[in-house]
Amino acid sequence: MFAGSIPVVFGQTNPGSSLRQFEEFTEPQDRFEYFIETDNRYVENTGSDWLSRIEVFLEASKELRDSSAIRIYNTLRSRIYTDLNEHAKSIQIGQDLLDDTQLLPACRAELLRVMDQNYGYLHLYSKQLEIREEQKSLGFEEEIIFHDLYENLGLYKQARDAYVYYAKPRMESGNLLDKAAYYNQLGHYRRLQGSVGALDDFQEAKLALEAYSQSTENTTPREKLEIAILHAQIEGNTGKSYLQVGDLSRAIVSLEKSLKEFRTLGRRVKRELQTENALYLAKALMDADRISSAYPYLSERRYGKGSVSLRMMRNRLLARYFDVKDQPNSANRYYRQNQKISDSLLQSQQEIMNRQYVSLFGEAEMKRDYQLYQDYRKLGVDSEKSRIKHESQQVQLKLLIISLVFILIGFAGLVYAYLKSIQNQKVIEEQKTVIESSLKEKESLLKEIHHRVKNNLQMVSSLLSLQTKNTRDKSAIQALEEGKSRVKAMALIHQKLYQNEDLSVVEMQGYVESLINSIQAVYKKGGHNIDISVDARGTELDIDQAIPIGLILNELVSNSFKYAFPHGDEEAQIYIHLQKDNGQGHFEYTDNGIGLPDDTAERTKSSMGIRLVNRLVNQLQSKLNIDNKVNGVRFWFNF
Repeated sequence: MFAGSIPVVFGQTNPGSSLRQFEEFTEPQDRFEYFIETDNRYVENTGSDWLSRIEVFLEASKELRDSSAIRIYNTLRSRIYTDLNEHAKSIQIGQDLLDDTQLLPACRAELLRVMDQNYGYLHLYSKQLEIREEQKSLGFEEEIIFHDLYENLGLYKQARDAYVYYAKPRMESGNLLDKAAYYNQLGHYRRLQGSVGALDDFQEAKLALEAYSQSTENTTPREKLEIAILHAQIEGNTGKSYLQVGDLSRAIVSLEKSLKEFRTLGRRVKRELQTENALYLAKALMDADRISSAYPYLSERRYGKGSVSLRMMRNRLLARYFDVKDQPNSANRYYRQNQKISDSLLQSQQEIMNRQYVSLFGEAEMKRDYQLYQDYRKLGVDSEKSRIKHESQQVQLKLLIISLVFILIGFAGLVYAYLKSIQNQKVIEEQKTVIESSLKEKESLLKEIHHRVKNNLQMVSSLLSLQTKNTRDKSAIQALEEGKSRVKAMALIHQKLYQNEDLSVVEMQGYVESLINSIQAVYKKGGHNIDISVDARGTELDIDQAIPIGLILNELVSNSFKYAFPHGDEEAQIYIHLQKDNGQGHFEYTDNGIGLPDDTAERTKSSMGIRLVNRLVNQLQSKLNIDNKVNGVRFWFNF
């Protein structure tokens, strides 16, 4: 009697759903066969729904002590855990069942397929190979398939050769659907090798699939689904190949068509197929400079995360997107995510293998303990003290071994962290050296530029001096002298800059004093007895402010020397004040000469000096103020 005959109350399910039809069977073996043959079992019901129903049947079977039904339902549990990506639970159930000699052949065949899939996901390829050897020895598979193992290891040529050896005879003896599937897989491997011949394979696959669709009138729903999935895969692979050879327009068309077909199929296909095609479509759009159009296809919510390799591909594309959008912080976040994934891959794989080895070691210990207990019973040794002592020793031994394993793992982690920190420190030091070298080179270059500008301005000043010597007209000589004075004021700025340690600012106290000495050298006959006070200590200006200030002082000081003291300069005074605090500057110039004439406003229109001063003040985004009511004249402005 089977557990299926026990009346059980379930939650509501759709009358036409595959889960409801599964429940209507009365025999566990019929349920098993229906479950395995149903490809679209997760369309209307989730894996968790199936798991909860099967566990109810399992508990009922345990109550009836129906060992055959228990094995069947546990086999289905192992399959569902694999479909839910809970591979550790699936392996634990599967290992116990495979050791059971009473397991039905159909259950063993399904379990071997499940274990093969689990070990492949965990990259335990040696275990995967053992499973396939067992499949062959039991007659479940005619021969062992290697091509997917070679693909996982990145050996694409060997994968293609192994696939041709295995699949070509079957393709030649099969129908057009088998031929389409064969050429699609063959093109997949050639694309991974970087061969342009992949497009020919995909075209051959497409033609075979179209011919099969036209030649078959009555197809089952399962065959229709298989044809639709294969057609979407061929379109997607064609788009990837076009992208590989740089034909972006065709790549975008094929990938969009493939993605649309996968969306139509919905939950009847793995979501990872949509994820992969969406990412390749985003890459094609980016390569075609359609950056904004690519961004929606990078959505995890819409297309899922996918495998580790697909998550890393998404991060690379998102980093590229934000680089183009000039958002370096966002781009760096995705670069760092990929770095974290890369750094943790080896560590994660090692932890998975450690858990597998500890699990296998624990199972071997339990079997050994049970065998020892049976031997003691046969020998009539039932001493409680001996048993307790033995168990205590075994527990201590296990704890010791597990502690050693964790210590070794922790030590390996510390060594890795230490080596990583040393590597990072070296990179930082190298970058620091490069930056310092580059900075020194730029400083030297900037000093050389200021030096050459100053030399060029001195050359201009010398040319003006030569012209002055060859000129007899006094007004022309005066104009040339004024021009030469202005050139010297600018040359002095560049001289101070290349002599200063900080090339970005000019120390104004020294500059103003040097400028006044230069002006006094021009006006040799006067100006030496004038008491000039300069108050600009601690004031530093950049070149954009220093040059206008220097030219303004040149005009005002020259004007004072020429016109302010016609009766002698015994008590003549000039006061210059320059200050800048918190980005706000103040300029003030005062002399105690005869002041400006009453018609200054009219003369300003024709005086080049005053007009030049006004323009220079405007260049500093300020307004010149003139006070002629004091003893002498006072000029000031804020900047």
